[in-house]
Amino acid sequence: MTHDHFRRSILVSADAHSAFAALTTGIEHWWTKPDHPIAQVGDRAKFTFPPGKSFWTFEAVRLDAPHRVEMTCVEALHLHEGMPHEIEQEWLGTTVVWTITQDGDQTRIDLEHRGLNPALLCFDVCQAGWDMFFTGSLKAYLDSGVGRPHRAD
Repeated sequence: MTHDHFRRSILVSADAHSAFAALTTGIEHWWTKPDHPIAQVGDRAKFTFPPGKSFWTFEAVRLDAPHRVEMTCVEALHLHEGMPHEIEQEWLGTTVVWTITQDGDQTRIDLEHRGLNPALLCFDVCQAGWDMFFTGSLKAYLDSGVGRPHRAD
């Protein structure tokens, strides 16, 4: 069993309930706007990155407010100029897990993207994307109220 899934952690000034909300119903404030909100287990949301055609559809498989959010990718089309077409489906079947814990007067959010590992062709591109959106935009959103989500040009 491999343990080299993609992982990152951040500390934010927002409380755990605010962090949970940002990872579910408020994801458009720091990542990209989904076609439907994630509010309960079984909800599916398609995350598209305009103006391109890349998208990932996630299904909420576990929502334990305010401590844990798990979503599995059930549909994927990752188009990236200069990359081989094999990357298009690499996220399919992967699971994103966010664990939220209070850490003194801050909240710690651990991200584990199970299935995203260095063996994948998209790893470097996806690592850069998570670093930008998770460690950058989500942290900014939860610390200041202003994230840097992807927007159409």
